[in-house]
Amino acid sequence: MRRITLAFLPVAMLVAGCDVPSSGAQVERALKGVNVVDETNLNDVMLSVADPNEAVDYFRRSVSAEPDRIQFQRGLAKSLIRAKRHTEAVTAWTLVVSHPDAINDDTIDLADAHIRNGDWKSAEGALDSVPPTHETFKRYRLEAMVADSNREWSRADSFYETAVGLTTKPSGVLNNWGYSKLTRGDFSDAERLFVDAIKQDPTLFTAKNNLVLSRGAQRKYDLPVIQMTQIERAQLLHTLGLSAIKQGDVATGKGLLREAIDTHPQHFEAAVRSLRALEANVAN
Repeated sequence: MRRITLAFLPVAMLVAGCDVPSSGAQVERALKGVNVVDETNLNDVMLSVADPNEAVDYFRRSVSAEPDRIQFQRGLAKSLIRAKRHTEAVTAWTLVVSHPDAINDDTIDLADAHIRNGDWKSAEGALDSVPPTHETFKRYRLEAMVADSNREWSRADSFYETAVGLTTKPSGVLNNWGYSKLTRGDFSDAERLFVDAIKQDPTLFTAKNNLVLSRGAQRKYDLPVIQMTQIERAQLLHTLGLSAIKQGDVATGKGLLREAIDTHPQHFEAAVRSLRALEANVAN
């Protein structure tokens, strides 16, 4: 019984549907079309579920084989970001931006790579080169972060507000905005923004921890009424205890640390160490 290779069915069907015999060039074009689809799918897999460093190797080979293909250059740059190889990612995105087919989003991704690499000035320069008419969530989120780094608070607030309005998943940017307020000492506004972030994403532990920090800075030493697991509750009590100690409320802090240890379903080493260090310091 003959076996049929499914991978070649689209080509066979295309050839069968023609009234005139297909030339070698027609078959080659059909095969190329199938290969492009397969290649696109493989690129997507490499950028989403593959090991980041394996993806880097894949796109490096692809760029070496076809150095003018911007999709391979972009894939390499994105993979380097996923692999947290930010210095290399800056170089890769710089090459993408210099490509004749580069678009504004590529320059924004370059700015993102600069920020991850700690080069705020270069990030600002990249964003300044993007036309103001190009309005995207990522552009405004990065603009807000750059304004934060320059301590331009009014600009930062304006950019954060715009970014929130340009996404259906604003939890991350609300958390960033809240942290910006926290660093400025605007604790009540920070608290409000962290609560909003948690409403959007009840699993966002970073926002929960930041919320507790903002409350502790206001000497609010009770946990907020938010969704949390038992482990998260213990971790937040630990954070709140350290915050109380920082405020000089040592007795309250010790009580919170003990509660954190009692709440955690396993041995809570970090809280135990904090309590021991505090007790040793008081004894001395």
